[in-house]
Amino acid sequence: MTDVQLIAVDIGNSLTKVGWFEDVAATLPQPSSVRRFFTGQPPPEALFDGLPAKSVRWRVASVNREGQRVLTESVRSRRPQDDVRILGTSDMPIAVRVEHPESVGTDRLAAAVAANVLRDPDRAAIVVGAGTALVVNVVSRDGAFVGGVILAGFRMQAKALYDAADLLPLAEWKSGSDPPPVIGTNTEAAIQSGLFWGAVGAVRELVARIAGELGHAPQVFVTGGDLARLAPLVGEETRFVPNMVLSGIAVAARGQ
Repeated sequence: MTDVQLIAVDIGNSLTKVGWFEDVAATLPQPSSVRRFFTGQPPPEALFDGLPAKSVRWRVASVNREGQRVLTESVRSRRPQDDVRILGTSDMPIAVRVEHPESVGTDRLAAAVAANVLRDPDRAAIVVGAGTALVVNVVSRDGAFVGGVILAGFRMQAKALYDAADLLPLAEWKSGSDPPPVIGTNTEAAIQSGLFWGAVGAVRELVARIAGELGHAPQVFVTGGDLARLAPLVGEETRFVPNMVLSGIAVAARGQ
């Protein structure tokens, strides 16, 4: 990957996602390659394979301090010539109109930056993403991040049921799987139905209520591998866009 211009990193509480960008000038840059590993673990050696000898920019959005420390120390020890920068609220090219702007996860802001590129200029936007948490973020008609909703993600819900109930198994709805039957014919299937269809119902209700508060129908974007199958069930115009956080980091990195 000798033509790589930027490496964007999204450090979540469960997974760290790394995207290689060879073109950051596109309207919404798309990574040419994406790799994932568990947050807090040293990044695999393969992460550094094929990188050019010249300095490369790393731009990082992080919501996990230990994962951030491990990644940055690993990059700086292997590639001291590289430019590594942790992005903050002020680095994101979007107005943040909430009570405590500095407390908003930069991953949420990066996805909102990507939505600002994709949305019609006369419509607000909703971005639905899944990781440790299921997040529903709102971008106003004039392009500001104005808040949103945070729910427990699929894995967190499954773990909570497993930890709290003696006889319930640890069950998950896995990324890329077909939507489960609504009526589960065994305990694990019943949990899988609750995880998936509960998320569908929650997101649809939230989208409807947000639209009511905004006074018009916003565009809805869904991102994250866990949600590819959920997108068409939220609404006919709902659009699945992979890697919105990484793409938003790439947009933010243009001026850095």
